[in-house]
Amino acid sequence: MESRKVLFISQEITPYLAENRLSKIGRYLPQGIQERGKEIRTFMPRYGCINERRNQLHEVIRLSGMNLIIDDTDHPLIIKVASIQSARMQVYFIDNDDYFQRKYLVTDASGREFEDNDERALFFARGVIETVKKLRWAPDIVHCHGWMSALVPVYLRSIYADDPLFNNYKIIYSIYNNDFKTPFRSSFADKLRYDGIDGENLKMVKNPDFINVSKLAIKYSDGIIIGSEKINDELDSYLKTIKKPILPFRDESQYIDAYNDFYDEILS
Repeated sequence: MESRKVLFISQEITPYLAENRLSKIGRYLPQGIQERGKEIRTFMPRYGCINERRNQLHEVIRLSGMNLIIDDTDHPLIIKVASIQSARMQVYFIDNDDYFQRKYLVTDASGREFEDNDERALFFARGVIETVKKLRWAPDIVHCHGWMSALVPVYLRSIYADDPLFNNYKIIYSIYNNDFKTPFRSSFADKLRYDGIDGENLKMVKNPDFINVSKLAIKYSDGIIIGSEKINDELDSYLKTIKKPILPFRDESQYIDAYNDFYDEILS
């Protein structure tokens, strides 16, 4: 039987960024899943604080060069790649000078969240999907980690719903204790509409705060994983009202096997 394929889309991955629960799972989960017999591909944003020389990033010319239109403006999509030799895995980086060439991840030096985090999440989601299409690599599982990846489910299930590459797969969304505190700009729904997303989805993000953006991701996911020991209380309560498979929090000694079993359960 052909190996199952898992696409990991992570907001943070160590060693490229500082260690925390999200970045450590971004690093060790793909390795563990690969060691359990599945094929993997891993993506993250190429934040400006990542040292390209030390981490040996290089541009993949055959994958770069596309322009993505965000809010009626062209933004070049640049794809870079690096290897984690000890894990025998590659990490693909979504890059763009307008959105990611900054010293900080999602806040400025004073801790204020970037005003264009909404567009950064849009660009990241579309950049990953378009790159996977260019790779012609059809995943069985798409596993999204962190709110920067929250728009991937709605894009896959709406804009890319008829794409032959994405015709038999499941989406899993992991929720972490990394809420953004300032709602996205009020024009967020218009940017989704510009991309062809409409109807009930736009109503869900009329107030585009962390809760509603997360609910949109949950709506289009086939399974949910609680990635942090404690998550947003309102979101935790909401999860108790939905009828989807949910994997509770698992600690570092358990999570790789638990996630692997959850994938198999979702696919069965």
